[in-house]
Order: sequence, then structure tokens, then C-alpha cells
Amino acid sequence: MSIDLHTHSHYSDGTKSPTELVRLAASSGVSALSLTDHDTMGGVEEAVLVGIEYGVEVVPGLELSVVHKQKSLHILGYWMDPEHGELSAALTVLQRARDQRNGKIITKLQALGIDASAHELAEISGVGQTGRPHIAKLLMAHGVVRSMQQAFDEYLKKDARAYVDRFAYSAEEAIGLIVRAGGIAVLAHPVQVDKTLNSLPALLAVLKDFGLEGIETFYPTQSKKMRKKIRQLADVFDLVLTGGSDYHGDIRPGTRLAGGNNVFVPPGLLDKMKARLQQRLYPSRV
Repeated sequence: MSIDLHTHSHYSDGTKSPTELVRLAASSGVSALSLTDHDTMGGVEEAVLVGIEYGVEVVPGLELSVVHKQKSLHILGYWMDPEHGELSAALTVLQRARDQRNGKIITKLQALGIDASAHELAEISGVGQTGRPHIAKLLMAHGVVRSMQQAFDEYLKKDARAYVDRFAYSAEEAIGLIVRAGGIAVLAHPVQVDKTLNSLPALLAVLKDFGLEGIETFYPTQSKKMRKKIRQLADVFDLVLTGGSDYHGDIRPGTRLAGGNNVFVPPGLLDKMKARLQQRLYPSRV
């Protein structure tokens, strides 16, 4: 059996509900699942409760887009308290920033002659947060583009015609938030930071000082050779290994949860993550 510590629901930019994700995990032989929606922990309670019913261990999670020296990174957090005041306030800031960006993107699209509206976008988004994938669906619904990829390439990715930047916390701020909320901070998909991984040692040295405690080693686009190098760096910087599928549902056709023909994430990694967290929170017991 595999575990999967990187998934998304319709509370951010996935297409399945937390309940559907947990059911899929149970039927796919995934023994433990983490819901790591972008900028929200809104679906965690539902996932945990359904996990109990289906015998799937659900790890409360979160994914934050951050900046470090003008470079975009993603930081995963695990086991934070969703009711932690500082974290909740920080996520509210991010969610409002998303809403503001959405409005500006719609305005840009309208200026380009595309008859899109905020009302239509809200209907497409439904539950949870609204983001660029939902705007991509809106563009497809209007027949402006044929695919999500085309929507991003022509309108929504950085430097595209309707792109709008948004507020993001620094890596130091985000990692600090996760740690103070009782969680463990992990660098997500390092291969997306640097395909060569050559700049990773210097980056990890800085992030480690900020409080980083893990690195996502098992990921669909990270080859066996890459995983070996990442494991070596994890040893150097005393980081725990994590992994997941980054599953988003139907929004990314052909993708699936970890295990089977997708990336396999060893279940034993979860025990090591728990031990690391216990060591930090309760050092006198170790």
C-alpha cells in the first residue's frame, strides 16, 4: 500500500470533494491521505471524519505559494491546528488576495472582448476558493479556448494577456506560520524549483534556518535519479522525506492518486514525520 501526502479538493483547485477523495483513497489502496488545499484548511474536518469511516488515516494539511528572492516556491504544512488564530488570519489575507486578483482578471478579459462575468465564475467555482483553474473553465465554457492548458498559455500564466499577480507571504513567514500553528513545514516538488536540482543545497540551507523540516522526495515528475539526489540532500540537512501525487481530479486528466502505476510513497515515511514532530513539540519525551 502507498500513502499520498499531496492532494487537492474542490475547496481549492481540485474537482473532487474531500469525501470523494477519501473514498477514492480507500478503493485505491492508499492507507493515509493528506488534503493539502491551497491557502485553506476548509475541507480538512470533512476528510478526517470520512477517513475514520473508511479506515483511511487523514493528515491535516495545507499548501502555500510563497516567494523567496523573487522566486516562487510551494510549502506544504502538516498537522497544523485549523483553528489557530494567527494561521487563520493569514489564510484570510491570502483568500482575499485571490478574490481581488480574480476580479482584476475578469476585468482584463472583458477588456479583451470576452463576455465573462464574476457571477458566471462563482457558479463554476461552487464550494471553496476560486482561482485561475476556474477562470480557465470559464474561458472553455465561452469557447475562447479548447483546453485548460491553452487557457493558461494564452491568458492566465505569468506574462500572458490576462495575468495578474497576487500577494504571497515570504518563505520565512509561511514556514513560521506553519510551525507556530503546530505543524511541520515541507518543501514541495523541488524539481519544479530547479529541474537540475543544482541550486537546491543553497536553498535548503536557508529554508532550514527558517524552520523547514521536510522535503517532498516522491513525486510523479521526479525520476529515480532525482529522488536519490534529494534523499542525499535530506540527509545533509536532516530533513524528513515526504511524497504525494499532487492529485487534482478531473482538472488534470489521466492523473491518479499515489500507488499503482503512479508514484509510490512508502508508508513508513509517515511514522518518521510523526516522530520528528513529536521530537520538536515534546523534546523531553524523546
